[in-house]
Amino acid sequence: MKYMLLIHTDPAAPPSESMMGEYMTFTQGIIESGEFVAGDPVQGPETATTVRVRNGSTTTTDGPFAEVKEHMSGYYIVEVKDLDRALELAAKIPDARTSGVEVRPIMDMG
Repeated sequence: MKYMLLIHTDPAAPPSESMMGEYMTFTQGIIESGEFVAGDPVQGPETATTVRVRNGSTTTTDGPFAEVKEHMSGYYIVEVKDLDRALELAAKIPDARTSGVEVRPIMDMG
């Protein structure tokens, strides 16, 4: 089953060089185990554009939809045997120690 591991980061605590090394080690581990499907960091919420369509009219707003202390800073998509394994991997992501990692199953549309 595929899961998306959404990494949330506190922008007041930028990642250290050692944390970036931990990310490289984590990523290499899930590549070697065959569980890695995709993953990338994303730019900050100040680069986001929110799109809304209401009554046939499209509007865009700069920035994220909600004001929150933490923002999504990246993601992994993993293919693992079950939720327990996805949670185990999420706990190994460095930002899980200081912010949080949201785990969501990806719907199988096929």
